[in-house]
Amino acid sequence: MSATTKHVEAVLAERIDKDIFEPIADFQNPKQEWRRLFSELYGTFLLVIVAAGGGMMGQAFPGTISRTAAVVAPGLMVMGIIMFMGKVSGAHLNPAVSVAFSLRGDFPWRRVPGYIVVQLAGATLAALLLHEVVKVSAKYGSNYPASGYSNWQALLMEALLTLGLVSVILGTASGAQNIGTFGALGVAVAVGFAYVLRGAGGGMAGPAAAQGDLQTEVAKRGPA
Repeated sequence: MSATTKHVEAVLAERIDKDIFEPIADFQNPKQEWRRLFSELYGTFLLVIVAAGGGMMGQAFPGTISRTAAVVAPGLMVMGIIMFMGKVSGAHLNPAVSVAFSLRGDFPWRRVPGYIVVQLAGATLAALLLHEVVKVSAKYGSNYPASGYSNWQALLMEALLTLGLVSVILGTASGAQNIGTFGALGVAVAVGFAYVLRGAGGGMAGPAAAQGDLQTEVAKRGPA
């Protein structure tokens, strides 16, 4: 075996160890749980800021945020979050995703309650910030069923969108960590698709985002 071949193999082994085995070991380290929980809180906070804030900012500053931007922005935010904190927490950002990973056996059930709590907390913090900063009715960022749609129709739409999103995540994720570039792109597209269909049920495709959107309305009820 030539020296060049040995060098290439050594470099590949080092990269595999650094990029795959070390992140997995860190992900399983109980001493790093606080980092994972903070990442989930922060990531969900950023997602809800964009998802709920887009409609509110569009109303506060008419003509500045198009329908296309409002649909694309949440997907791009999710992609960014996955790429910069996926190695820390897995970037679930969604109780449905955490539960799905656990059902598949990739994520310990003992971590699920903590993840759900911080995801909902991040969504609530985002709602409170929007309440203080954007001076329009929060109904423009909320996820109520659209006019002419019943609650069961909205529930059905949310269930279908959530199922689609979770299916994409489970299909592209590496274990419990959704860290690949193509995985992030696939999830971003799924999130964007969910917002394209936003209307009947709100298009949140996840309990934490829906709770954050609803919280904006609870925190700041304004005129119709």
